[in-house]
Amino acid sequence: MSAGLVARLTALAIGGALLEVVAISQISLFGGNADLSPLLVMSVGLLCGSVAGAAVGFGTGLFLDLTLVQTLGLSSLVLLFVGYAAGRLREERNPQGPLVPLAVGAVATLAAEAGYGLFQFLLGVDAPVSLLLLREIFTTVLINALIAVPVFALITRWLTPSLPDDPRRRRRRVPARPGLSPLS
Repeated sequence: MSAGLVARLTALAIGGALLEVVAISQISLFGGNADLSPLLVMSVGLLCGSVAGAAVGFGTGLFLDLTLVQTLGLSSLVLLFVGYAAGRLREERNPQGPLVPLAVGAVATLAAEAGYGLFQFLLGVDAPVSLLLLREIFTTVLINALIAVPVFALITRWLTPSLPDDPRRRRRRVPARPGLSPLS
Protein backbone atom coordinates (compact mmCIF):
# COMPACT_ATOMS: atom_id res chain seq x y z
CA MET A 1 0.00 0.00 0.00
CA SER A 2 1.19 3.48 -0.76
CA ALA A 3 1.69 6.14 1.89
CA GLY A 4 -1.08 8.24 0.35
CA LEU A 5 -3.58 5.39 0.64
CA VAL A 6 -2.60 4.71 4.26
CA ALA A 7 -3.02 8.41 5.09
CA ARG A 8 -6.43 8.53 3.40
CA LEU A 9 -7.59 5.34 5.17
CA THR A 10 -6.45 6.69 8.54
CA ALA A 11 -8.22 10.01 7.99
CA LEU A 12 -11.32 8.16 6.83
CA ALA A 13 -11.39 5.88 9.89
CA ILE A 14 -10.86 8.68 12.41
CA GLY A 15 -13.17 11.13 10.65
CA GLY A 16 -15.92 8.53 10.19
CA ALA A 17 -15.75 7.43 13.83
CA LEU A 18 -15.86 11.03 15.04
CA LEU A 19 -18.78 11.82 12.73
CA GLU A 20 -20.65 8.81 14.06
CA VAL A 21 -20.06 9.66 17.72
CA VAL A 22 -20.76 13.39 17.41
CA ALA A 23 -23.62 13.57 14.91
CA ILE A 24 -24.98 10.35 13.42
CA SER A 25 -25.67 8.52 16.69
CA GLN A 26 -27.69 11.48 17.98
CA ILE A 27 -30.29 11.21 15.19
CA SER A 28 -33.08 8.70 15.76
CA LEU A 29 -35.29 7.48 12.91
CA PHE A 30 -38.20 5.08 13.48
CA GLY A 31 -36.75 3.96 16.81
CA GLY A 32 -33.29 3.18 15.48
CA ASN A 33 -30.02 4.96 14.73
CA ALA A 34 -27.80 4.76 11.69
CA ASP A 35 -24.49 3.01 12.35
CA LEU A 36 -21.81 4.42 10.08
CA SER A 37 -18.90 2.20 11.14
CA PRO A 38 -19.99 -1.08 9.45
CA LEU A 39 -20.68 0.84 6.21
CA LEU A 40 -17.31 2.56 6.35
CA VAL A 41 -15.43 -0.68 6.97
CA MET A 42 -17.47 -2.56 4.36
CA SER A 43 -16.71 0.11 1.77
CA VAL A 44 -12.98 -0.06 2.44
CA GLY A 45 -13.09 -3.85 2.22
CA LEU A 46 -14.91 -3.73 -1.13
CA LEU A 47 -12.53 -1.13 -2.53
CA CYS A 48 -9.14 -2.14 -1.10
CA GLY A 49 -9.35 -5.82 -0.19
CA SER A 50 -9.36 -7.96 2.93
CA VAL A 51 -6.15 -6.77 4.60
CA ALA A 52 -7.03 -3.08 4.34
CA GLY A 53 -10.65 -3.80 5.35
CA ALA A 54 -9.55 -5.73 8.42
CA ALA A 55 -6.99 -3.09 9.42
CA VAL A 56 -9.47 -0.23 9.05
CA GLY A 57 -12.10 -2.27 10.91
CA PHE A 58 -9.74 -2.91 13.80
CA GLY A 59 -8.60 0.71 13.98
CA THR A 60 -12.11 2.13 13.71
CA GLY A 61 -13.42 -0.26 16.36
CA LEU A 62 -10.56 0.48 18.73
CA PHE A 63 -11.06 4.22 18.27
CA LEU A 64 -14.81 3.85 18.94
CA ASP A 65 -14.20 1.75 22.05
CA LEU A 66 -11.75 4.29 23.43
CA THR A 67 -13.99 7.23 22.58
CA LEU A 68 -17.19 5.75 24.01
CA VAL A 69 -15.46 4.06 26.98
CA GLN A 70 -16.84 0.64 26.12
CA THR A 71 -15.44 -2.86 26.53
CA LEU A 72 -12.03 -2.49 24.90
CA GLY A 73 -11.58 -4.56 21.77
CA LEU A 74 -15.17 -5.67 21.30
CA SER A 75 -16.02 -3.32 18.44
CA SER A 76 -12.54 -3.95 17.03
CA LEU A 77 -13.16 -7.67 16.79
CA VAL A 78 -16.59 -7.28 15.21
CA LEU A 79 -15.52 -4.63 12.68
CA LEU A 80 -12.34 -6.55 11.85
CA PHE A 81 -14.53 -9.47 10.81
CA VAL A 82 -16.83 -7.20 8.77
CA GLY A 83 -13.92 -5.59 6.92
CA TYR A 84 -12.20 -8.90 6.25
CA ALA A 85 -15.41 -10.52 4.97
CA ALA A 86 -16.16 -7.60 2.62
CA GLY A 87 -12.58 -7.70 1.35
CA ARG A 88 -12.73 -11.44 0.73
CA LEU A 89 -15.97 -10.93 -1.19
CA ARG A 90 -14.14 -8.47 -3.44
CA GLU A 91 -11.17 -10.80 -3.90
CA GLU A 92 -13.21 -13.93 -4.61
CA ARG A 93 -16.28 -12.68 -6.49
CA ASN A 94 -15.53 -9.03 -7.43
CA PRO A 95 -19.17 -7.88 -7.49
CA GLN A 96 -19.72 -4.92 -9.80
CA GLY A 97 -23.47 -4.21 -9.67
CA PRO A 98 -24.85 -0.81 -8.68
CA LEU A 99 -26.83 -2.27 -5.77
CA VAL A 100 -23.99 -4.36 -4.33
CA PRO A 101 -23.23 -1.76 -1.61
CA LEU A 102 -26.88 -1.87 -0.53
CA ALA A 103 -26.92 -5.64 -0.07
CA VAL A 104 -23.44 -5.92 1.40
CA GLY A 105 -24.11 -2.92 3.67
CA ALA A 106 -27.25 -4.54 5.05
CA VAL A 107 -25.45 -7.83 5.68
CA ALA A 108 -22.45 -6.05 7.21
CA THR A 109 -24.70 -4.06 9.54
CA LEU A 110 -26.62 -7.16 10.57
CA ALA A 111 -23.37 -9.04 11.23
CA ALA A 112 -21.97 -6.12 13.24
CA GLU A 113 -25.09 -5.65 15.34
CA ALA A 114 -25.60 -9.37 15.95
CA GLY A 115 -21.91 -9.95 16.67
CA TYR A 116 -21.72 -7.05 19.10
CA GLY A 117 -24.86 -8.24 20.89
CA LEU A 118 -23.62 -11.83 21.03
CA PHE A 119 -20.23 -10.86 22.44
CA GLN A 120 -21.84 -8.56 25.00
CA PHE A 121 -24.05 -11.46 26.08
CA LEU A 122 -21.08 -13.86 26.27
CA LEU A 123 -19.13 -11.39 28.39
CA GLY A 124 -21.99 -11.24 30.87
CA VAL A 125 -23.10 -7.65 30.39
CA ASP A 126 -26.55 -7.28 31.89
CA ALA A 127 -28.79 -5.95 29.16
CA PRO A 128 -32.46 -6.64 28.57
CA VAL A 129 -33.06 -8.94 25.64
CA SER A 130 -36.53 -8.40 24.23
CA LEU A 131 -38.42 -7.73 21.04
CA LEU A 132 -37.47 -4.06 21.41
CA LEU A 133 -33.83 -5.00 20.80
CA LEU A 134 -34.76 -6.99 17.70
CA ARG A 135 -36.83 -4.06 16.42
CA GLU A 136 -33.91 -1.69 16.97
CA ILE A 137 -31.52 -4.01 15.12
CA PHE A 138 -34.01 -4.34 12.25
CA THR A 139 -34.47 -0.58 11.92
CA THR A 140 -30.70 0.00 12.08
CA VAL A 141 -30.17 -2.53 9.28
CA LEU A 142 -32.94 -0.89 7.23
CA ILE A 143 -31.58 2.63 7.73
CA ASN A 144 -28.03 1.52 6.91
CA ALA A 145 -29.24 -0.26 3.78
CA LEU A 146 -30.81 2.99 2.63
CA ILE A 147 -27.68 5.07 3.20
CA ALA A 148 -25.18 2.42 2.06
CA VAL A 149 -25.07 3.51 -1.60
CA PRO A 150 -24.33 7.21 -0.92
CA VAL A 151 -21.77 6.31 1.77
CA PHE A 152 -20.05 3.90 -0.63
CA ALA A 153 -20.04 6.56 -3.35
CA LEU A 154 -18.46 9.15 -1.03
CA ILE A 155 -15.80 6.73 0.17
CA THR A 156 -15.07 5.66 -3.41
CA ARG A 157 -14.62 9.28 -4.41
CA TRP A 158 -12.32 9.86 -1.42
CA LEU A 159 -10.13 6.80 -2.00
CA THR A 160 -9.99 6.65 -5.82
CA PRO A 161 -6.99 9.00 -6.28
CA SER A 162 -4.83 6.78 -4.04
CA LEU A 163 -5.97 3.35 -5.22
CA PRO A 164 -3.57 1.44 -7.45
CA ASP A 165 -4.73 0.47 -10.92
CA ASP A 166 -6.71 -2.73 -10.91
CA PRO A 167 -5.38 -5.06 -13.60
CA ARG A 168 -8.88 -6.45 -14.16
CA ARG A 169 -10.14 -3.02 -15.23
CA ARG A 170 -7.33 -2.18 -17.67
CA ARG A 171 -8.22 -2.04 -21.31
CA ARG A 172 -6.24 -3.96 -23.86
CA ARG A 173 -4.05 -1.90 -26.09
CA VAL A 174 -5.09 -1.71 -29.70
CA PRO A 175 -2.29 -2.72 -32.05
CA ALA A 176 -0.83 0.05 -34.21
CA ARG A 177 -1.83 -1.65 -37.45
CA PRO A 178 -4.90 -3.78 -36.97
CA GLY A 179 -5.20 -6.79 -39.19
CA LEU A 180 -1.53 -7.69 -39.34
CA SER A 181 -0.33 -10.58 -37.27
CA PRO A 182 2.83 -10.03 -35.23
CA LEU A 183 4.09 -13.37 -36.53
CA SER A 184 4.01 -12.40 -40.21
